[in-house]
Amino acid sequence: MTPVIQRSSDREAIETEIDRIRSLGLDDLRTLWRTMFRSSPPTGFTKDLVARFVCWHIQEEAFRGLDPQAAKVLDETAKVLDGFVRGKKVPHRRLKAGTVLVREYQGERHTVTVVPGGYVWRESTYLSLSTIARAITGTAWNGPRFFGLRNRRDQSEVPTDRPAADPDQPVRRNPFRSSGKAQP
Repeated sequence: MTPVIQRSSDREAIETEIDRIRSLGLDDLRTLWRTMFRSSPPTGFTKDLVARFVCWHIQEEAFRGLDPQAAKVLDETAKVLDGFVRGKKVPHRRLKAGTVLVREYQGERHTVTVVPGGYVWRESTYLSLSTIARAITGTAWNGPRFFGLRNRRDQSEVPTDRPAADPDQPVRRNPFRSSGKAQP
């Protein structure tokens, strides 16, 4: 059975077609995909994903896709994100004023509130989370990482002088190890 698509801008007809597409099996959906896109669907796509893409395409054809302004905004966003992906950078997270960060360290709970001028911890305002993390631990820490805004995958691997088993202890960098080569 080869499914047939009828182009229409009638909302009820489109909804009926979408319901029919959702009831198709994976083989029929793949056939429909090849008809619409003139290529095979990605092998990892599940039945649900193939159906969603096909339904989206039908709606796009019927309603003419995005307006030019929305398309421009999405294109600009994609360019910015593409630069982060290629450069392996993580987009900078911006915390809204009023956000509360909580971290328990050595049995004590620390609460930091984001304010327009920085961060409030123990009734004092600081310009960076790293400064607060240093005040809490007594050692240098990446503030966003200390407060759980980044994980180890977000940063390059850092050699440590201790086992990674204790998350409450800071990572200490070994100044004699930089590129993995032995130092004299």
